[in-house]
Amino acid sequence: MLDDVTPRAYFRRLNDHQFRATEHVSGAWTTTEQHVSPALGLLAHAIEVHRDARRDDQLPLARLSYDIFGTIPIDVVDIEVEVVRPGSTIELVEARLRYAGRVALVLRAWLMKRYETAAFAAAPLGNIEPPDRMAPWDPSTFWPGGFVSSVEVRRAEQEPGRAVFWLRTSVVLVDGEPVSDLARAVALFDMANGVTPRVASSQLAFPNVDLTAHLFEAPRGEWLGFDTSVNFGANGIGLTHSTIHDLRGPVGTIAQCLTLRPRG
Repeated sequence: MLDDVTPRAYFRRLNDHQFRATEHVSGAWTTTEQHVSPALGLLAHAIEVHRDARRDDQLPLARLSYDIFGTIPIDVVDIEVEVVRPGSTIELVEARLRYAGRVALVLRAWLMKRYETAAFAAAPLGNIEPPDRMAPWDPSTFWPGGFVSSVEVRRAEQEPGRAVFWLRTSVVLVDGEPVSDLARAVALFDMANGVTPRVASSQLAFPNVDLTAHLFEAPRGEWLGFDTSVNFGANGIGLTHSTIHDLRGPVGTIAQCLTLRPRG
């Protein structure tokens, strides 16, 4: 069931635990299902809201590890959050997204206290050109779906499966609700697997079953940069790996494990 009440948001909150997806989350593999990327951001947002209701130090999310259990229809989803390992400086928190009682997506996030370490800060991951130095690329020429069409892309592709690119969207994550730069950025993370495809999706399906992000800085600003390589093995397993950037430089990495399925 599509929602036309909030045309420029991915989700609309119904109550403390339920959200209705809008047409802007429709997926690339199947347009009647959700693209998982906005849901990743929604779970990160749910953990931050839960955290802020429990404590006042805004403990940052440093690692976000998602497991994708199945497809998600474009409808109402339920979210529950649980502190798995409480602590004053480090916590492990789990968020689960359910559809019709079935768990479809799980996030386990490590939250870690900030310390003043500016004197030691260094990131030899390399920089990428800013978005205004890259050409626009229309992802809807390769992928269908409302989510893909909602994202602006600037891309410099070296070859299929190897590219640097920047993403941004004007669609808000949750209608009428403050959302952090982190949660908004996370809602774009899963695009990494589709912006520099190695082969046409008509030849090979290559969806990811997970996504893990390690962040040493929280992404800031509207643009999110990726330095991405897509790797296909000979046994039906692949890996998409990205260094994540904002306009200051690299802020972390993400990895996605792919299931490769030839299409006859």
